[in-house]
Amino acid sequence: MDILVLGAGSMGSAFVKQLTRAGHQVLVTARNLEKAQALAAAHPGATAVATANAAAQAEVVVLATGYGDAVSALQSVGDLTGKVVIDLTNPLTADFMALTLGHSTSAAEEIAKAVPQASVVKAFNTLFAQVLAEGADFGNGQTATVFVASDSERARQTASTLAQSMGFKTVDAGTLKNARYLEPLAGLNIYLGYGAGLGTSIAPTWVHKA
Repeated sequence: MDILVLGAGSMGSAFVKQLTRAGHQVLVTARNLEKAQALAAAHPGATAVATANAAAQAEVVVLATGYGDAVSALQSVGDLTGKVVIDLTNPLTADFMALTLGHSTSAAEEIAKAVPQASVVKAFNTLFAQVLAEGADFGNGQTATVFVASDSERARQTASTLAQSMGFKTVDAGTLKNARYLEPLAGLNIYLGYGAGLGTSIAPTWVHKA
């Protein structure tokens, strides 16, 4: 697939690493273009591009920014008509220990409202960046799981295919409304990993047996 990774932080970097390893054509852009260029240089198969009109060259946009920057970042890359946008954001408070949205909406639903021309799919938001960077295989027959939720069957299938190409197991989590469950699940994972001090190795809580 031709994929645009929007963001060059920890999640964006992990995505670029795994996507290039899986043989995808990867573009990466970020608010700091020099950071995107450094990331692309470290991973053969990735190319850094300017933000303006970056979406024109991609089938899929991976949204790897913070939730607060998500809408403006998506709007900065040009026309998203017909694009699949994979949203891995979580609407976290500044201390990462609570959510700013829930019950009646979700980050994914709010993003979808802001870019109605795209097909938004919630996925990968329950994985730590460290887990994504290391890969899906935890050993002992355990494989990390990616939950996929969207109102678009095409978007769910696209995200699932992409995740599976990187070695992850996938679970169809239904419509985008179910991001209201997936985002608190990510919050629990973050609490266990950091708040309770169990570390990112707690991620095998959400695994498949091979």
